[in-house]
Amino acid sequence: MFDTHAHLDQEGFDSDRDAVIARARAAGVDEILIVGCTGPTSEKCVEIAETDDRLYASAGIQPNYVTEIAATEWDTIVELSKHPKVIALGETGLDRYWDDSTLHLQQDYFDRHLRLSQQTGLPFIVHMRNCEADLMTMLREAHARGPLAGVMHSYTGPAAMAAECVELGLSISFAGMVTYKKNDELRAVAATVPLDRLLVETDSPYLSPEPVRKIRRNEPAHVAHTVACLAEVRGMSPAELGRATSENARRLFVREAK
Repeated sequence: MFDTHAHLDQEGFDSDRDAVIARARAAGVDEILIVGCTGPTSEKCVEIAETDDRLYASAGIQPNYVTEIAATEWDTIVELSKHPKVIALGETGLDRYWDDSTLHLQQDYFDRHLRLSQQTGLPFIVHMRNCEADLMTMLREAHARGPLAGVMHSYTGPAAMAAECVELGLSISFAGMVTYKKNDELRAVAATVPLDRLLVETDSPYLSPEPVRKIRRNEPAHVAHTVACLAEVRGMSPAELGRATSENARRLFVREAK
């Protein structure tokens, strides 16, 4: 399995990060993409990824941080995009739920990531919350400029939107929320995503899946539960779905490593 979105750079993992990675490997999670949210956290993601051939990093500015970052942090992201361990940009996108940053500034940084992705060939990772119309408008505009490569991270939107994202060239990733008992509608959406565009993630340390939902800190080993849930929804074995989503992740991300 390939956990395509984990925040292993966070301080909560500093005391036992090696053990967390070891548990992931024991659970069958061969590769992990560690995702940055600011310039400094992206640098830390790269430092961690450098310790293991099967760890990778993403560099980006998450939308809720765009008003508090230093002016030079975008330069850091651009420079990190050249690093051999950086295989993606983001997470980026739009968020009107927390409303920590003005929409205009979020749109500015999302556009920067999209353009840098098109310039470098690195896929981008999209965070989206309560901003579907604005985000889709920007994706359509970017697609009009040229091909897109990226992933809708921790997807919770409708099937029609997922289908349009696939048409635009994107993959759809599901996290622990798809396993929650009351999320039948989201599982139905997951069943509609073409198998070759399906990805899985933990979003560690957030969104622990069933049956470990009560655990306060999520970790990459738990992606196995999301794989099992999606496999049941799609009438596949967990091993088959794990292999398919891993192949999809490698095709999208790892081939871009310089």
